[in-house]
Amino acid sequence: MERRIKILLVDDTPENLVSLEATLSSLGEELVLANSGKEALRHVLNDDFAAILLDVRMPDMDGFETAELIRSRPRSREIPILFLTGYRNEEHLFRGYDLGAVDFLFKPIVPEVLRSKVSVFVELSRRSAQLKEQANALQKQAEVLQKAEQRFRSLLEAAPDAMVMCRDDGEVVMVNSRTEVLFNCARDKLISRNIRTLVPGWGFRLPVSWDEDFPPAPVEPVERGVELLARPEGRAPFPVEITFSPLRTEEGVVITSAIRDISERKRTEEQIRQLNANLEERVLERTEALMRSNEELQQFAYVASHDLQEPLRTVSIYTQLLAKRYKGQLEGDADQFISFIVDSAQRMETLIHDLLDFSQVEARGADFFTSISCEAVLDDAIRNLRSLIEESGAIVTRELLPVVNGDTVQLTRLFQNLLVNSIKYRSDDTPRIHIAASCGTGEWLFSVKDNGIGIEPQYAEKVFGIFRCLQPRDKSSGSGMGLAICRKIVSRHEGRIWVESELGKGATFCFTLPGQEPPSPRTSPSSVNLPSALPATERARLEPAKTPLSVRSD
Repeated sequence: MERRIKILLVDDTPENLVSLEATLSSLGEELVLANSGKEALRHVLNDDFAAILLDVRMPDMDGFETAELIRSRPRSREIPILFLTGYRNEEHLFRGYDLGAVDFLFKPIVPEVLRSKVSVFVELSRRSAQLKEQANALQKQAEVLQKAEQRFRSLLEAAPDAMVMCRDDGEVVMVNSRTEVLFNCARDKLISRNIRTLVPGWGFRLPVSWDEDFPPAPVEPVERGVELLARPEGRAPFPVEITFSPLRTEEGVVITSAIRDISERKRTEEQIRQLNANLEERVLERTEALMRSNEELQQFAYVASHDLQEPLRTVSIYTQLLAKRYKGQLEGDADQFISFIVDSAQRMETLIHDLLDFSQVEARGADFFTSISCEAVLDDAIRNLRSLIEESGAIVTRELLPVVNGDTVQLTRLFQNLLVNSIKYRSDDTPRIHIAASCGTGEWLFSVKDNGIGIEPQYAEKVFGIFRCLQPRDKSSGSGMGLAICRKIVSRHEGRIWVESELGKGATFCFTLPGQEPPSPRTSPSSVNLPSALPATERARLEPAKTPLSVRSD
């Protein structure tokens, strides 16, 4: 609903005011009545009017005096004044127009003429008010845009990189202070310059979705990490990284380029590349040296072990002859000393033999790897230990074992050493040993469980060391090399080996071998229990076979 426009009617005769009000009421505007100049001035002080109809002849203050006072105030200076008079006097006309009158209406006033003239000023006032509202709205919008531009410029200045805003042809329209520093050029010289004079390879191709024939894309395309060469004023070229971000504006597309100096990063990358190259070269040299050292060590161990056997065998033979020929004929502790020498020579021979075996584990090449049945390998190991098994009364049970790719001789040695270890470190009960296998992800998990004396958890890793024996020498005939050889064999087969045990509760030795072939078929069923001492992750992978085999050696 449009706002009603105010019109001031001033006449000292009430009949005239009623007549004017009746004539103008059809306009539908707000009519304000005043019967004197002073009353008219009070209304003008408080309200704005589209027009003032002012009677010339009034007591105390006539129309001309009233008009002069109205025109003296800035707020009411532009209000149109129409003088009402019953006399045609040129002097009055000149005076009225000098005071800013826009028209004279002579009494008797024709109603149609009055309404027509007043309606023009009403429409002018309404249009003026609309223009004023639009001007105010535009001013507020301009203030908002100005604040937004100030914030944008502040953000642009606060950016850590050089920010250059260009048209799609490369003309620079705005830069920040970081750009001046980076390119060693003042801002006024950068504006309107083509950015390709600073970064020759600069260029950003707008996507097809930004064509005028296509609707605007929901997200502005951004291109990051473009590396180019910058050429600043009076300085050497340096590498930069640019991120392009286009923006539609009323003046066309503006492309913002965030330019970052990456000279330090390039130097660091080059240093890292050189360090990596040097490191690779050093690692290669160290690897070759280590391989030579290992080969020389293996050769040394083999030669030393082989050469030591002959003199040691001589010492052992002649010491045994002394013990046999002169037993009981020598004085004092001679027989005991000779016995010590014989025992030590035999132990030394065993150590040398085991050391020789240890040094030769990795000497066997990949040609020895074939597809073999672990059932057959275990049979060979049990056959080799027949005497020890019979003497100890050990009970060996097993589940179905798989076919794997490996070295037959070494895997036989692996099972043999683990069986010997379980029998040697048995408790007072009859030795019971159970061998099982379970398929995992790309590998087989084997377990050898016994009911022996067990191992304290803190020694679970140390038992695999060279010459490590947890029992005193007088209580064990072992050399401490058996489990070390086992670990080396498993490692050569790209597997892992560990032990889970508690003192007095037996031990479970577990190892893995690559492969996923099904177990060799067997026919004799037997019950089996999973190793309770295995870690949860390994135990979850053990699944008991449906038809395991129990074997007791003869």
